[in-house]
Amino acid sequence: RYPNATKVFVNGTWVGVHQDPKHLVSLVQNLRRKNVISFEVSLVRDIRDREFKIFSDAGRVMRPLFTVEQEENGDNGVANGQLILQKKHIENLERDKELGKYHPDYWGWPGLLRSGAIEYLDAEEEETAMICMTPEDLDMFRLSKLGFSVADSSGQGNNRIRTKINPTTHMYTHCEIHPSMLLGICA
Repeated sequence: RYPNATKVFVNGTWVGVHQDPKHLVSLVQNLRRKNVISFEVSLVRDIRDREFKIFSDAGRVMRPLFTVEQEENGDNGVANGQLILQKKHIENLERDKELGKYHPDYWGWPGLLRSGAIEYLDAEEEETAMICMTPEDLDMFRLSKLGFSVADSSGQGNNRIRTKINPTTHMYTHCEIHPSMLLGICA
């Protein structure tokens, strides 16, 4: 009946189909970023197999990443392609030093999650994400997409881990908090 419909799975069980998967995925991601759905829920869209998988089961290893705004007119006031983490978030974290952890206005890590600035991804969701190593890489990518030439600074600082600019890359979805977090805390 619906040859182009996308199958929707929840924890491996097929629960239905949807005609507009792009809208559905965007809607569910926004619900997760607003903390309506737990941050521990993984959302995986497989375009080739026309599947949208939602995982909420226990035992999945997840790691935090900065989130990059994907919509032109996002409701958080951040431009498309920019980190959602802004100066106001950092100011809230600095204010927390004075308030103390048990103050009712304490913002902390949960505040970063509620604001959508940080998102947890598991291994399967990482497969569908475009992750850059540093915020500087994100800036260089944006400049190259606008047609500016980006200087090669070979031999300086962290160039061994710097993301190579690929003209076919459409958009980054996430950014590493620090390149060492790629290996995880236990590594």
